Amino acid sequence: MRFMSIVKSKESRDLGMPPQSLMEAVGKLGDELTKSGVMVGMGGLLPSSVSGFRVRQSNRKLNVVDGPFAEAKEVIGGFAIFEVPNRDDAMELAIRFMELHLEHWPEWEGETEVRQMFEGEGCPDPEALATAHAPSATAPSP
Repeated sequence: MRFMSIVKSKESRDLGMPPQSLMEAVGKLGDELTKSGVMVGMGGLLPSSVSGFRVRQSNRKLNVVDGPFAEAKEVIGGFAIFEVPNRDDAMELAIRFMELHLEHWPEWEGETEVRQMFEGEGCPDPEALATAHAPSATAPSP
């Protein structure tokens, strides 16, 4: 099963860039997980003020908005993709990652959201999901 781990936090200039010790610890964990075949890919993202933009669809039109995103409550700071047998293993890896933040950058506040990817073994059938989440064709009786 593939899971994507998405690191989110407030984009704060007060904290600055992550400490070097955190970057080294995350790199070490990433190397370990890549060599074991668990880590499919990972990456950290620059602040939205550095070449960030959004393409938004609204009212049947596309609109490009340059960063920084002042209206955003949270921004994505990084991601990782894991190939693991089950949800519990994905949760264990997310906790290990967050423990590194707690140890090396305790004043940072954020979260890691983990979601199963829409592919591979253990993924629900796409047609069954579409049927389960489709609006009802019949209106309720008055």
